[in-house]
Amino acid sequence: MESGPAIFAATVFLLFGTALPGWTGACAVRRAPVAEGVRPAVAVPLELLAAGTCLALGVRCLVRR
Repeated sequence: MESGPAIFAATVFLLFGTALPGWTGACAVRRAPVAEGVRPAVAVPLELLAAGTCLALGVRCLVRR
């Protein structure tokens, strides 16, 4: 069974990993800047990489014993 801190960390990683693409997508649809001074062509791939990393870390926290 997972410990309390591992479950908390997994929850945070999974929530952030799922919310980040939604927020970035909403910014891209409105043509709003995703990050100050960063072009969307650069920000979107970096966001996908960060979201994928967060999701992978969340899953790792849950399955690690």
